[in-house]
Amino acid sequence: VQLQASGGGTVQVGGSLRLACAASGHSFRSYSVGWFRRFPGGEREPVAALTWVGSKIYYADSVKGRFTISRDNAKNTVYLQMNDLKPEDTAVYYCAAQLTGTDPLRGDAYGYWGQGTQVTVSS
Repeated sequence: VQLQASGGGTVQVGGSLRLACAASGHSFRSYSVGWFRRFPGGEREPVAALTWVGSKIYYADSVKGRFTISRDNAKNTVYLQMNDLKPEDTAVYYCAAQLTGTDPLRGDAYGYWGQGTQVTVSS
């Protein structure tokens, strides 16, 4: 499966963005999908994940209550709605997919990655 992330941009503090991760080459329905971000210093952090079995949802503590992950199987797309953005959310955001729901917030569990999309939150 090939993944294409989009929707990044520059917003002010408190603003919102919606990222999209579109899949091609295979139905997204059978994949667990995660969003991760890499900060300017190089550290990668999990953001959110949605498993295909049971549609379980996981969020990093840093984004709980502000970000929402969802999927539209008809469009083969997973979304990350980001509200109340903060300067510390500035990062390159990546979507990733795996065929199981193993360790949904661990990046090493994912075998398929899209290119990143830059999110910049200005104060």
